[in-house]
Amino acid sequence: MTGSADEREAALALLGWYIEMGADEAIGLEAADRLAPPEAIPPPPSIPVPRAEQSSRPVPVDPPLALTDSLADAAQSARRLAAGADRIEALAALVAEFDGCPLKRTATNTVFTDGSAMAPVMIIGEAPGADEDRTGRPFVGRAGQLLDRMLAAIGLDRSSVLITNVVYWRPPGNRTPTAAEIASCLPFAFRLIALVRPKILVLSGGAAAGALLPQGQGITRLRGRWFDLAVPGLEERVPTLPMFHPSFLLRTPVRKREAWRDLLSLRARLDELLAGDSGH
Repeated sequence: MTGSADEREAALALLGWYIEMGADEAIGLEAADRLAPPEAIPPPPSIPVPRAEQSSRPVPVDPPLALTDSLADAAQSARRLAAGADRIEALAALVAEFDGCPLKRTATNTVFTDGSAMAPVMIIGEAPGADEDRTGRPFVGRAGQLLDRMLAAIGLDRSSVLITNVVYWRPPGNRTPTAAEIASCLPFAFRLIALVRPKILVLSGGAAAGALLPQGQGITRLRGRWFDLAVPGLEERVPTLPMFHPSFLLRTPVRKREAWRDLLSLRARLDELLAGDSGH
């Protein structure tokens, strides 16, 4: 095989992704270009999303009424604090000092971001797990390792993305964060988007998609569709793609084929936006 070291590395990353999907044999005499988009099918239009009010979104397990009231106050406090942050470092310090989310009381570490603040792609997941809680970095467990392989398969890595979650502390037992817990952290997430100004936003999993997209639909219906998200503090809407969470793909590998299509869509949209910036 000939080609540059980068080409060989990309081919190995793609082969690793095929193995993750369960491929173990060739099914054709000639190689098919899986990266080539279908010519006859135009890309689906982006769906405008109204400027989000940073309020609670429906996810399972609601807290008691008194705690809900307390978390509503916390969300208002978070909005005031987040609005005053003019740099990512300042926002990170505010999140670390914020005591309005009860998840912080049982967590070991605050888990804010990983990757590059200058990255063109921003990924928002659900919540830290045990490995993330221990290390203080998002997506470092098995799901994070799969995410790294998914990114590598389309030529990206952690230097070309910024990764965060909709809550910054591990829920006990790795349960899904409640709507009120998400609402108490959501102002920080929106402010982070405004400060990073990503070209593309990826919402990884149902909790993240449900929090930022007021569509009232689950991730199975939302994934693979492009939305234009209005973000407070940004004049232009952010192209937004919901995808399955890597932890879901580990539990349900049959859905990896859909995830691969979403990755190809992400790569194609990113290339289009980068080409527009370069004037080509």
